[in-house]
Amino acid sequence: MLLIPFAAAALLFGTLSGAIESQTLAKDFRRCGTLISQSKLDDVERKFNDFRLDSSFEAKLAGSIHIDVHFHIVYENTTLEGGYIPDQQIKDQMDVLNADYGLTGLRWRHTNTTRTKNREWFDRVAQHNEHENNMKLALKTGDATTLNVYSVGFRAGEGIGLLGFSTFPWDYNNNSSMDGVVVLYSSLPRGTLAPYNKGRKLTHEVGHWLGLYHTFQGGGCGGNGDFVSDTPTESSPAYGCPTKRDSCPDDPGLDPIHNFMDYSEDACMREFTKGQISRIKAQISAYRGLRKY
Repeated sequence: MLLIPFAAAALLFGTLSGAIESQTLAKDFRRCGTLISQSKLDDVERKFNDFRLDSSFEAKLAGSIHIDVHFHIVYENTTLEGGYIPDQQIKDQMDVLNADYGLTGLRWRHTNTTRTKNREWFDRVAQHNEHENNMKLALKTGDATTLNVYSVGFRAGEGIGLLGFSTFPWDYNNNSSMDGVVVLYSSLPRGTLAPYNKGRKLTHEVGHWLGLYHTFQGGGCGGNGDFVSDTPTESSPAYGCPTKRDSCPDDPGLDPIHNFMDYSEDACMREFTKGQISRIKAQISAYRGLRKY
């Protein structure tokens, strides 16, 4: 029997525990609250396909468009740990957003910042709860063409573990006051939530705001997946940066771990596909009134 000295065993256990804990935390904290039921998805896609049968929208989507962005910083105290994000960090986030969407023709323009001290909102906002409702009713501005970004803490209640969530474009007509994106404050560039602190969480959630699903939508191989033909099929979210991962070996292509709509860590994300860009243009034409680039 091989006996490991206590100190060495403790070190080994600590190392293994740290690795397991790191992986567990990545999965726990890389949760996106932007979900859609199968029945709702089927209805949305049927109506969207009817719109896309009218190919005239393609002729209206050339050039570029500027979208105004309103940042709403919700905090519990005036420290970084309390969610009080400085102007430079917002500027850095805007730089990331514009770089990540560079090939789409979209240009994001920071219009204004509000700062609101409200511990309940900071701690307890979650999708469809009273805190989200109260926060957005008080702070939201603009129309379907305007992006509202809310940064919060997700520290208690239903929101624990979230990095963010978003509305979809087709939600706007039913409840315009809830339109927008909510993200964890520490996921902005140079935030404390490494390896999810390079600003890609906002890129991801804005993808939903523009009409994209997760690359692993549906949770299985085959089928329609994310309804984008050039996105390889993926049966489950990717964590970390698992090069050559292939969760659907019978389908073409490796998993799209570098796609902004997966769950990979920020440094691993770098692309949208041409099909996703085409879908974005059709979605904002159909639901956000952005028909003229």
